[in-house]
Amino acid sequence: MRYTTFIILALLCAAFATAQTDSIATDSVPKKRNIFQRIGDYISGKNEKPDTVAPHKPRWIVLGGPHYSSEEKLGIALSGMATFRLNGCDATMQPSAGLVFADISTAGFWNFGFQGDILFPNDSRRIHGKMRVRYSPYNFWGIGYEKGNTDSLKTQLHQHEVIVEGSMLWRLANGLYLGPTASYNFVTSGNISRPELLEGQRKSTGQVGAGFTLLYDTRDFINNAASGQIIQLDQLFHPRFIGNHYTFARTDLRASIYRTVWKGGIIAADLRTTFNFGSPSWASLALLGGNETMRGYYTGRFRDKHLYSVQVELRQRVWRRNGIVVWAGAGNVFHDWKSFKAHVLPNFGIGYRWEVRPRMNLRLDFGFGKKGHSGFTFSMYEAF
Repeated sequence: MRYTTFIILALLCAAFATAQTDSIATDSVPKKRNIFQRIGDYISGKNEKPDTVAPHKPRWIVLGGPHYSSEEKLGIALSGMATFRLNGCDATMQPSAGLVFADISTAGFWNFGFQGDILFPNDSRRIHGKMRVRYSPYNFWGIGYEKGNTDSLKTQLHQHEVIVEGSMLWRLANGLYLGPTASYNFVTSGNISRPELLEGQRKSTGQVGAGFTLLYDTRDFINNAASGQIIQLDQLFHPRFIGNHYTFARTDLRASIYRTVWKGGIIAADLRTTFNFGSPSWASLALLGGNETMRGYYTGRFRDKHLYSVQVELRQRVWRRNGIVVWAGAGNVFHDWKSFKAHVLPNFGIGYRWEVRPRMNLRLDFGFGKKGHSGFTFSMYEAF
């Protein structure tokens, strides 16, 4: 999702309301609070009871607002995030968290789903889940860097997509987890004016994958780490005998590290790679761009069998609940090792952070790439 000044104004107004609420002096006689102060109370969580009263009751924060982009036109988005602890989890454990979201725009885009992580007592097990259903009048340039870099190849897909992912991990040692993972992805291109860009592949394809996840995670907080690191290897297989038309193996590797460098300042670095071995469909290729890596690039304009990206981000709290980030990185897609060094796509950007709850930020990022590539990202999770 790419957001512009509409959501910026909404955030600034709400941040002002929160600041007003935080600065109001207490008085023995309750005063009638105006609408802005009540909004500030909701955002700051002042109306909630402390954890000691109901430590396992989910705490919700729900936010929404308009957005605009050249691709999606005017739209409205709604996000809700819940944090909670299972029975048996003490207050020293980081909470489980879940995010639900919905979005619709005047250009015909719609998108809804959820994602979350459930942590069991003593962090002995973890469940990760994600589901997304969306329709996109989606721009498509073809497969490979060269086609993605050719403006004249641009066409439109009326793409419907369903994504379901899940994993169940057991702790083997401190910070080390292993367990099975599975995924299902159905995509249909709908009508496409230039079907030759699919290179003879099916317009509709469903992929079932199964494999394992190996995770080393010492982050102090999953959704907004200030220290620690994560190394995650996801290995999925898509064999023909479980109904796949396209057979391949997919290897995803992520390595991120977080360090507090001064008061309110965090340096975060991230490396990601994707390798597809075999014959993946056009819909299962590695896609460059999105709200986590290479922010500012149109998601899927550059797609191929393999991908890499690196990014370094400085996160700085500025005043009260307000913060900023700056980042720089690079990445690309490639078909084989020969084309690995052929091109490098730059990436950099700046973002605004608003702490709606302790360690829970609403983020608005504006990312830039090579000439002609830029875009907004709005989310209730940090990029990485």
